[in-house]
Amino acid sequence: MKRILSVARHASFGFLLVSGAAMAQDQGGEAPPPPAVTVVTLTAEDVMLSSSLPGRVAASAEAELRPQVNGIIIERLFSEGSVVSEGDPLYRIDARSYEAAVAQAEAALAQARATAEAAEREAERVAELRDRRVASEQNQDTAIAERDAALAAVQAAQAALDSARIDLDRTTITAPLDGVIGLAQTSRGALVTASQQTPLAVIRTIDPVQVDVTQSAAEIVRWQRQNEGRGRPGERESTVTLQLADGTEYEHTGSLTAAEPYVDETTGVVTLRMDFANPDGMLLPGMYVLADLPQAQLEDVILAPQQGVIRDRRGRPIAYVVNDENVVEERMLDIIQDHGNTWVVRDGLAAGERMVIAGFQYISPGMTVAPEEPQADPAAEAAPQEGTEVSEVAAEAEGEPAGAQATEADAASQETQQGTEAGEASETDGGN
Repeated sequence: MKRILSVARHASFGFLLVSGAAMAQDQGGEAPPPPAVTVVTLTAEDVMLSSSLPGRVAASAEAELRPQVNGIIIERLFSEGSVVSEGDPLYRIDARSYEAAVAQAEAALAQARATAEAAEREAERVAELRDRRVASEQNQDTAIAERDAALAAVQAAQAALDSARIDLDRTTITAPLDGVIGLAQTSRGALVTASQQTPLAVIRTIDPVQVDVTQSAAEIVRWQRQNEGRGRPGERESTVTLQLADGTEYEHTGSLTAAEPYVDETTGVVTLRMDFANPDGMLLPGMYVLADLPQAQLEDVILAPQQGVIRDRRGRPIAYVVNDENVVEERMLDIIQDHGNTWVVRDGLAAGERMVIAGFQYISPGMTVAPEEPQADPAAEAAPQEGTEVSEVAAEAEGEPAGAQATEADAASQETQQGTEAGEASETDGGN
């Protein structure tokens, strides 16, 4: 009797196992639905390509104040950081010795004029005596020479007086241009010398300002060829925008004014100069900026979303495209450069094609998919959420939610457990 019950128990347990396997086989044989992917329809656009070049702000004019005469500073006539105009007095040097030099030069000039007048009268008398044949020709030549020498002495004395007056004027140091004056490097009572190495102060004109940037010669050649191939020959936008050190864009635009016709032999770069209006004094000399310089105008190019471009094992950019039969195709891309949050694609994509921007982990070339247009921010949907379990991704790859697989597994486990409990109950009854 016990043997019969044991055989019945094993037969019942085996039936449950066979039924569960058959159920799993039936469920596994069903074809999963095609995975859903997010796509965008591409369009051709005209775009102006630009390069972000690092540079420094420089004053449009700069003057270093240095004394042109020797002396002691007796007065400073400006406030540091203020705006000054050309001709404004800034420093005064002790002028007493230069005033004395002017007085001495004036006296020397008066003496030379008196001597010249006497020599002129003497030459006239000798000329009259020569006419009456009283004076010799030699006496007349001597008088004329003395007169000419006296006149030359007057001119020399006048030049010495002018020089003394210039030195006297230079004791007051004035602004050579309009601008903003910086910090004073010399205080009252300091001894200064003519053309000394240390400036007294620096004046800078900061409205407008200049921005000098550098660009490699190779990149310049590449952009020239790009303009010839896809751009508009002979046309180049000169409007330039600036990005400040804090990442914000400067409100005023500038213009490209000049390019140094020389390539630096050491670095291989060319210096470009731009002018920017600076009415508010936002840009200061020496400030680091990024200049967005237009390079080429391209027509009918594809702007591919950056989240839709991936890299193969060799690092080459590729994209997945869904054709009219909803089959995934792989495209190798020829990218020119980035443009905002898109890539400028030269070759590999065409207008009207549907490009996959989300769902790459579920697809491969040749698969049939269910394309969907983005309902929200494509960038947010393209990246899987953090903390996603591997089991959930695998379940979605099979076309079923992870929760569904978990429910089926729980059901199978419960059936197996029920069968085991039933067999144990039967064995217990048999034993009793």
